Amino acid sequence: MNFRSVLVVCVGNICRSPVAERALAADLAARGSGVVVRSAGLGALVGHAADATASAVAARHGVIVDGHIAQQFTRVLGQAHDLVLVMEPGHRQEIARLAPDLSGRVMLFDHWCGGKGIADPYRRSPEFHEAVFLQIRDGARLWAEKLTYKTHG
Repeated sequence: MNFRSVLVVCVGNICRSPVAERALAADLAARGSGVVVRSAGLGALVGHAADATASAVAARHGVIVDGHIAQQFTRVLGQAHDLVLVMEPGHRQEIARLAPDLSGRVMLFDHWCGGKGIADPYRRSPEFHEAVFLQIRDGARLWAEKLTYKTHG
């Protein structure tokens, strides 16, 4: 399948998913891909910017989330994307409940690096945010690699 768009989902759409959206978009662009990446939250803090700590940690690693505005996940939004990447197994279950037709499109963001899920750093220490960022970075790199892999022959 040729993927044209990816939606990254967490809970509030202010910590993990905006950072993952920007990290994945940057990794895909670096590989010459035109895949569009967006993010949303299952319980989004609609209209809010990205969390200050998450933004600062990401910026230290060259991932800029300036201009992010949180939006609520909806079935229609999910349907508009070829792949939905979630942060935790429970998010996959919630999307299956809200939009059963999307179940085949939903995978964990850390699928290629263990698939255990990435914990929510909201209101946690900067060190916890750093650990979460590193998991997101690794997941983004591996998804970018998989989404741009070309077979030869």
